[in-house]
Amino acid sequence: MRHIIPYLLLATLLTACQGGIHGGDRTPEVAERTIVETGELSAVTTKAFVLPRFGRFGSFRIIGIAEHGKVIHEGDSVIQLDPTDVTKYIIDRETALESQLASLEKMLVNQDNRDSQAESTIKSELATYELRRLSYEAAQFESERTKKIKELEFQQATIQLNLAKRRLELNDIINENDLKIQQIRVSQIQKDIRNAYDIIPQLTVRSTMSGIFQIAWNRRTRQLYQIGDEVGHANTMAYVPNLTWMKVKTQINENDFLRIHEGDKVLVRLDALPEVAFEGEISDIGLFCHPKDWSNPRYKIFDVEVRLLVIDERLKPGMTVSCEFIPSENE
Repeated sequence: MRHIIPYLLLATLLTACQGGIHGGDRTPEVAERTIVETGELSAVTTKAFVLPRFGRFGSFRIIGIAEHGKVIHEGDSVIQLDPTDVTKYIIDRETALESQLASLEKMLVNQDNRDSQAESTIKSELATYELRRLSYEAAQFESERTKKIKELEFQQATIQLNLAKRRLELNDIINENDLKIQQIRVSQIQKDIRNAYDIIPQLTVRSTMSGIFQIAWNRRTRQLYQIGDEVGHANTMAYVPNLTWMKVKTQINENDFLRIHEGDKVLVRLDALPEVAFEGEISDIGLFCHPKDWSNPRYKIFDVEVRLLVIDERLKPGMTVSCEFIPSENE
């Protein structure tokens, strides 16, 4: 009996040790199936306020801007750009328009005067032509020398009449072309003025959606845009994200790339609220592998986008999160 008890104790210890080994294996197995990466929240839909190109105006100065992080509504004024340059341009073009309209009026008067003179010249040449024609016809019974003189005078009158008619035709063509050119000048200035007036209301930038107003980063000053800053065309001045649906911009190590697929489930946890898991799924996986940090080019990643499947007011753009990727069973 004294020999049996030691054997039973030894068997119990071996069984306990084996159970402890298997229990330790199960935890790493679950950990190996879950991939955890950090990321940043952003809105699925974001309205960007980009300064368009307004004709000859390449940049504008900000004279008013909404508070960063302010809740705004559709139709609210969020940015006011300085209209001074546009106003000066309008004044200059309106002055030029007055000058060109005066030139056009003067041109029309001069053309009428020239037309009247040309018509008077034709009437005079026509009268001379008729006299020379009658004189030539009456000289048919005169001497050959007289007939020749009358014929030459008639030919000269015919030439002068044709020249007067030709001058009138050319004068009409010149007048028409000059008038077209001047009208084009006037029309172009009027178009410039209309376009400039159309710009002014656009310098009051209004939001087309409700959300949180976010001022963009000014690359020149390395600060958020503020009153007095100059904004060039094609530069983004601010954003308004739609906070209804959120996404996460994250990445996956190249070694884990083949373990995930679009549609795979992801648990997203806020660093500020790690005990709560928000359900999401992989919505996009980048096609190219690239270094995460050029200080360590051998560590490469694929960009991944995770879309949240829940709506929660605690989810805000820019918040840091951790993504727990749960690979598919058929990986």
